[in-house]
Amino acid sequence: MSNFPNLILFLSDDHAAWACGCYGNEEVHTPNLDYLANNGVQMLNAFTPTPVCSPARACLMTGRTSSQHGVHDYIGTTANFDVDFNWMQDEVLLPQLFQRSGYETALIGKWHLGQERIAKQGFDYSFTLGPDYPILHQGKRTWYRNGEPEVRQGLLSAIITEEAQSFLRNRTQDKPLFLVIGHYATHSPWSGHPDRLVEPYLSKIPSSFQAEPQYPFGVLVNEATDATRENPRLARSQYYAGVTEIDTSVGAILQEAADRQLDRNTVVIYTADHGLNCGQHGLWGKGNASYPLNMVEESIRVPLIFHAPSLLLSKQKRTEMVDHTDVFRTICELFCLEDPIAERRNSPGLSFLASLTNTRSKFHPKTLQFGEYGPVRMARSEQYKLVIHPQEENNLFFDLKQDPQERTNLYHDHRHEKMITTMRCQIDAYFARFSEEKHAGTRTDLPHFNPHVAWDYDKEYSL
Repeated sequence: MSNFPNLILFLSDDHAAWACGCYGNEEVHTPNLDYLANNGVQMLNAFTPTPVCSPARACLMTGRTSSQHGVHDYIGTTANFDVDFNWMQDEVLLPQLFQRSGYETALIGKWHLGQERIAKQGFDYSFTLGPDYPILHQGKRTWYRNGEPEVRQGLLSAIITEEAQSFLRNRTQDKPLFLVIGHYATHSPWSGHPDRLVEPYLSKIPSSFQAEPQYPFGVLVNEATDATRENPRLARSQYYAGVTEIDTSVGAILQEAADRQLDRNTVVIYTADHGLNCGQHGLWGKGNASYPLNMVEESIRVPLIFHAPSLLLSKQKRTEMVDHTDVFRTICELFCLEDPIAERRNSPGLSFLASLTNTRSKFHPKTLQFGEYGPVRMARSEQYKLVIHPQEENNLFFDLKQDPQERTNLYHDHRHEKMITTMRCQIDAYFARFSEEKHAGTRTDLPHFNPHVAWDYDKEYSL
């Protein structure tokens, strides 16, 4: 057995930080994630660079912004691009760096960066769900094992769990392992989860529970208009049931790793591609739940937990602001991965390994978190958040300390002109450095990643 540590990376879809017990939610039951957090390193201020699935995943796998790697919205079939088109073909991905270092690489569950029905770039083995939409949590679906179709019946979470356990049980390569597990259970629709998981939450959530007042800075679109919003108590119970499915799966997979004697030499990372609203702000969904696109805290905050007590300093709760590009750089440093295109990659990410090991280093925590979604750009400090839209009248500025629910737009308040100007200049400087002209989100000729990209609602909604 190799002396190099293994890595199991859980990358769940739509699992918001607020929907975890270890992040302060007493309604949801997450004993396995709570265990990892309480005995590992929990990052309390972790963010996604882009609050929608495909771009967020690309940021983690490349260490680059959407304006660098070029994916700005979720990927689906369009007139010009099939779901099997490889949007990452010009990038060197994290699994490829692991391959170069002698690792076996595997992907089980969600990918969503193209190549949906074929073998995946950088992975020796893949078992992924096909491009059938909508995502139904139970039923008969077509999966693809290294590109070969396979029809399976059952609960998506259970199938992913069984496949991960089987892979760990039957692998024969005497190499260290990089395993990515992508769960769907917290994705819409917020229906179809087993009654045995939903009903306990229905008994916990008061019958008077209602969504918050409607988001006042735009109209509701996409998932936010789903019929499940008519029964918010049931919809949130269904979402929590999905969280429980994922938590149970994490426990089962880690038990399988322990049975294979991999636990002492394995780093476990749990995170999500982006956050989600389940009634907060009156929204159901993430950054594309509103038009104009939103950057509310529930959309951009993600859980991020590192667990490896034999390798990292455990029982830490860290407050530094970090995002998926920082996770990429931290993984590279932790696993001593050589990056042959480091200069061309031009990653904005900063390794926070020193925070995981409690060692002195040159790491200086960020004072600003940046984000983007197509043409929308954001800067967020500990106190303030500025969101810049293509139309000036849609710009937003919040004082998060005085207004944590982001209800009062201060963009036109003259008392904040200096801070707004400063942060706007910081946004411009950041994307001037971490953007490539052909991929910049502010271009008016971005490709259509799906039939109706999220920023193209002008004709439907004149605001």
